[in-house]
Amino acid sequence: MLRREFLAVRNRLTADDLREAAGALAGRALELPELARARSVAAYVSVGSEPGTLALLDALHARGVQVLLPALLPDNDLDWGAYAGEGSLARVQHGGKMALFEPSGERLGPDAVTGADVVLLPGLAVDGRGMRLGRGGGSYDRVLARLERAGAHPALVVLLYDSEVVERVPAEVHDRPVDAVVTPSGVRRFQNSA
Repeated sequence: MLRREFLAVRNRLTADDLREAAGALAGRALELPELARARSVAAYVSVGSEPGTLALLDALHARGVQVLLPALLPDNDLDWGAYAGEGSLARVQHGGKMALFEPSGERLGPDAVTGADVVLLPGLAVDGRGMRLGRGGGSYDRVLARLERAGAHPALVVLLYDSEVVERVPAEVHDRPVDAVVTPSGVRRFQNSA
């Protein structure tokens, strides 16, 4: 129910709203010290009314940062490939789910994410504890568990619209807090995250 409410608000955004928010989001994210010093960033390509990521991906790539993008596996886990500009993306339809833009080149394996300095996470909301509400598919829960098992501690940053920073979202035992949220109007850091 909560996920549907956030998606309904996103679906009311106009093309101009999306374009303006994507530019502001990229500018705010690029100011993060974690991204300024990152050599490798795991990110994603936004689809539909998600906060836009292409401008950010292009800016990171232009800086010489290795940008890893996910490719959805049949079991909802994620493999990874390198981003080399918008031409390196392929539109992939996954059954009845939405089409995703995935890297068209070599697959680096699900563990490639463990070498990232920063992991940019999609979401629908984040609360004051840094708990992220995802879409419910579990793909990024697997990524976070993989990072934990590997002893990897990248900065975890969720990209959202301003209205999606809320007081409280439901959390389960396996959920992990993020370090920061970036919205078009700014950055908020969370004290209690690892």
